[in-house]
Amino acid sequence: EHWSKRMIALKIEGMSCEHCVKAVREALVGVPGVDKVDDVSLERGEAVVAGTPQTEALLAAVRQQGYEARLA
Repeated sequence: EHWSKRMIALKIEGMSCEHCVKAVREALVGVPGVDKVDDVSLERGEAVVAGTPQTEALLAAVRQQGYEARLA
């Protein structure tokens, strides 16, 4: 069976170090529907996830870690 996977890019503000990147990555991995966290970039202030998660759940997970998030 073929499930349509999509890539979702998020803009994340407040990441200042590798620890922040790790915290954001771990938060996103825990969201239901996320197959893979493709990239979390400190330089670009972006995260890209693959799968079929709910956008609001992604944003909420990042905000719970203390960062600001929105769709890129």
